[in-house]
Amino acid sequence: MLGQEKFPEQRDGGRRLDKWEIFKFSTALGSSAVTYLYGGWSGVLGVLLALVIIDYVTGLFAAGAEGKKGTGPGLKSKIGLIGIARKVFIFAMVAVSHLIDGVLGDSHLFRDAVAYFYMANELLSIVENGGRLGAPVPSIIRQAVEVLKSKSGEKEGDDENADKEKR
Repeated sequence: MLGQEKFPEQRDGGRRLDKWEIFKFSTALGSSAVTYLYGGWSGVLGVLLALVIIDYVTGLFAAGAEGKKGTGPGLKSKIGLIGIARKVFIFAMVAVSHLIDGVLGDSHLFRDAVAYFYMANELLSIVENGGRLGAPVPSIIRQAVEVLKSKSGEKEGDDENADKEKR
């Protein structure tokens, strides 16, 4: 009887999971998924995650500012949902590149190259959002975009050539 008073959640034979056990299970499952899909969490992935979040938030601010000025569509839930889908796609591509690395020898070569590509893309988008807000952007940030592009294997005109091929 004393044990039941101290641990009332075990009155039904211990079959019920409490919130703490669900949290622990979810954390373990999430950690295992991250390790499998990304090879563990690295500084490169941390920076990519930070840039994705900053880009999304600055995009919201820019859309809100343009909507108030009447120069753009403003905040639209459909556009925001598409933006979130693009961010999820970024991490899906990084996961795919890590799985390819695993097949080829697990050196994180492709994963990091893809992450650098998306880091440059996100940084460029943040710079564009700053321009939409009317904020000045330091030239060192523009140089950082070029450094990240070179680390990812992308050349200066690759985006322009891809646009021309689509037409």
